[in-house]
Amino acid sequence: MSNTTLTADVLAKIALPILENELGVINKMYRAHEEEFSSTVNGYKKGDTISIRRPADFTLRTGSNTSAQDVIEGKTTLTIDQQIGVDFSFTSSDLTLKVEDMATRIIKPAMSTIANGMALDCLTQMYCGVYNYVGTPGQRVDSFADFTKAPERLDELAAPSDGRSAILCPNDFWGMVGSNTALFSPATVEKALRNGDLGNIGGIDMLMSQVVPTHTVGALGGTPLVNGASQSVTYDAVKNTWSQSLVTDGWTNSVTDVLKAGDVFTIAGVYMVNAKTKATTNILQQFVVGADADSGASTGPATLTISPPIIVSGPYQTVNAAPADNAPITMVGSAATNYRQNMAFHKNAMALAVVPMEMPQAAYGGSRQSYKGLSVRLIPGYNHATDVSSWRMDLLYGRKLIDPRVATRFAGTA
Repeated sequence: MSNTTLTADVLAKIALPILENELGVINKMYRAHEEEFSSTVNGYKKGDTISIRRPADFTLRTGSNTSAQDVIEGKTTLTIDQQIGVDFSFTSSDLTLKVEDMATRIIKPAMSTIANGMALDCLTQMYCGVYNYVGTPGQRVDSFADFTKAPERLDELAAPSDGRSAILCPNDFWGMVGSNTALFSPATVEKALRNGDLGNIGGIDMLMSQVVPTHTVGALGGTPLVNGASQSVTYDAVKNTWSQSLVTDGWTNSVTDVLKAGDVFTIAGVYMVNAKTKATTNILQQFVVGADADSGASTGPATLTISPPIIVSGPYQTVNAAPADNAPITMVGSAATNYRQNMAFHKNAMALAVVPMEMPQAAYGGSRQSYKGLSVRLIPGYNHATDVSSWRMDLLYGRKLIDPRVATRFAGTA
C-alpha cells in the first residue's frame, strides 16, 4: 500500500477495529445500554447518567385463588465517569508512513494499553461487589474439578446457562491448560497443547488476562461477632443499593482498615436460600464488604456496609434467617494477604457503556469515530519550532455491577 497522510480521521478509523479486537473480557459484558446514550449530537461529558432497572422477582402462587403481588423494581445508575487515553507524538515524516506500519508500530500498542486499562478497571469494580466465592484463596486452579465449582455455584444462583464467561489469571489459566492435556479427548488435548486454548468448559467461555485484579484482605484480628439480633431489612428499603449496614464487634481494637472493600465473610447460622424455591441450602451465605472499615476502641466495634442485604422472606429473600446476636463471623482469606480474583459470570452481571465524547470547538483537525459500539476521540496539536505533532486519544465510558447474583469469584482447592 502506498504512503497515506495520516489525518485524525485515518488514525481513529485504524484504531477502532484494533481496539475492538483487543478488548477480550470487556466484550463479554452487557453493552445494550450504549443505545440509550446515542441521542446527543456533540457527544457526552463525564458525569452523564442513565438509570437501569434491577430484575424483578416473584413468589409462586399455589391453588386457584389469585394473590396479586406488588411489582417492586429497584434501580441503579450507570454513570459515564471514566475517561482514559494515550498520548503520542509524530514528526512530519512519521505522518507519511504506510498505514500498516503505523498500525503495527503505534496504534496496536496504544489500543492494547487502553483495553488493558479498561479491563482492570471493570474487573476491579466487578469483584469488589461480588460476594460469592468458591475454592480456597491462593490455591491454583489446575483441574476440572477445581474449575467446575464455579459453574456449579452459578447454577445454584440460577444464573442463565447461556452467556457465561470466566476470566483467569495466567497462573490459573495455564494450570487448566495443563490439566486438559491429560484428558481422553484428542481434540481438546490438541487445542491445549498447540494453542493454549481452553475454549468452552462446562458452558463457560474461558479467557485469560494479565490484568486480573489482586485483592488485599484487611488487617482483620480479634474474634469478630455480630453485635445485635434482628439485623435484617426489606427489599423495598434496599432495592436501589442492594446493600445494608451490619453492626459488629470483637475485632482487634482501633485498627485502621480492619476490613477492606471486597473482603468476603460468612456468619454462623445464616444460609443461602435456593434462588427459585427459597428453600434453605447447606451453603453459608457469603457477604462482601462494600467500603473500607476501621475498628473502634473498647470492644472492637465496626459498622460494615455489606451485600447482599439480609432479607428473610418474600420474592427477594437472600437468607434463611437473620444472624443471632454474637453470631461468629468467619473471613474468606488471611489477613493482609494478596489474592488474584478469578471470576465466572453471566453477561448480565456487569454493564459497560462506551460513548462518543464531546468535541471541543477549539479542537481543529480532531476526529471522533465509532465502530461496533466503541468510540474514540483523537485531537492533534502541532509545535512549529520542533516540527512535531502531538496527539491525544481519549475514550469515555461507564461501568456498573448490575446483578452480583449471577457472578462468583473462584480459586482452586487445597
